[in-house]
Amino acid sequence: MAGPTVRRGVTLGLGALWWWAVARLVLTPDAGGLEGAIAAGGWGLSLLPVHCVPKARAAGAVGAGRWRQAWRAGRPAGAATTASPPRRSGG
Repeated sequence: MAGPTVRRGVTLGLGALWWWAVARLVLTPDAGGLEGAIAAGGWGLSLLPVHCVPKARAAGAVGAGRWRQAWRAGRPAGAATTASPPRRSGG
């Protein structure tokens, strides 16, 4: 029970710190590097994919060797590509 409560408290505290830094950057002419670093760091953390799960637990995840098998099955041995050769003028 203490784990989620502590986590929420830390989240709220860091969120309040970030909002303080952003408000100080916008409203105060003497805001400095500390506020900028806090605001930029909080924004950077918001870009992290926090809702990711391990590939083994993900719904619809592709198996470990599936792409390699598909790549080998689609190419004839010794061929560089399976695309059609380019058309030549007059040909």
